[in-house]
Amino acid sequence: MVRRSAPVQPTTVIFVRHGQTPTTGSSLPGRTPGLHLSDVGRAQAETAAARIAELPSVAAVYASPMERTRETAAPIARACRLRVRQARGLNECDFGEWTGEKLATLRRRDEWTMVQRHPSGFRFPGGESFREMQTRALTATRELVAAHPGETIVAVSHADIIKALVADATGTHLDLFQRIVISPCSITCVVYRTDGPLVTTVNSTAGPANPGLA
Repeated sequence: MVRRSAPVQPTTVIFVRHGQTPTTGSSLPGRTPGLHLSDVGRAQAETAAARIAELPSVAAVYASPMERTRETAAPIARACRLRVRQARGLNECDFGEWTGEKLATLRRRDEWTMVQRHPSGFRFPGGESFREMQTRALTATRELVAAHPGETIVAVSHADIIKALVADATGTHLDLFQRIVISPCSITCVVYRTDGPLVTTVNSTAGPANPGLA
């Protein structure tokens, strides 16, 4: 008789975008060091922490290396009585030469149309392509899922990273990922199962903490 191995239990990943910063909506900070949450962003992080703390159990809290994600993750980890672990693969996209540029300036570039309509074919000058960013984020997420079978974890990251992961989970082509909105400190929940991911919440900023109901 052939013995079947026990099925791998699904892992629930609660993705949280970092809170608002002084540059949110005005420039493309990318991986510029020293960017911290604004007062509004810190309040957003506390609200997200209170919502997530209502969940039955959170096994781990991860954050990208940037200050703004670690500062967002800190109150979440405190509320769950955990420490913040680093997830380098969930770091912000490397925007290369565009890092720090004003969005108003970038929108006037000819390449901006490609960024919005054909991101799968775009590479930031001196930086990453969107495809590389998505592949990196997927690899990091799969590693976290493999480390936490049957558990719920929190991963604090960045808008484009979370949008790319939602696109993958829903079977949406990367060229359409700009249609997904991920607001500061919003909660997005994906259940990773052996037969494919299940998206239960996207861009939730209010309502019940339960990701299946928010």
